[in-house]
Amino acid sequence: MTRENALEIIQNEKLQNFNWFDDHTIKSNEVGISKKADKWKVYTSDERANPISEKEFQTEGEALENFIKRLRALNKFQNL
Repeated sequence: MTRENALEIIQNEKLQNFNWFDDHTIKSNEVGISKKADKWKVYTSDERANPISEKEFQTEGEALENFIKRLRALNKFQNL
């Protein structure tokens, strides 16, 4: 998956509550993706805006796939 693919999915599915490559400080109950050195990190934040369930990836494509999967789950849960 590429960044363009991920952004298209976000737009088409109207996904919300995410932090795209540290574009803002971490907020509560969101999914985030960031890059540090040569690794990508995907996380979910709790109600106190603490990153939890962090996972590192060796490739951006794998990280983006996990990011979209988590984001879809979060949005589905929040719309119940």
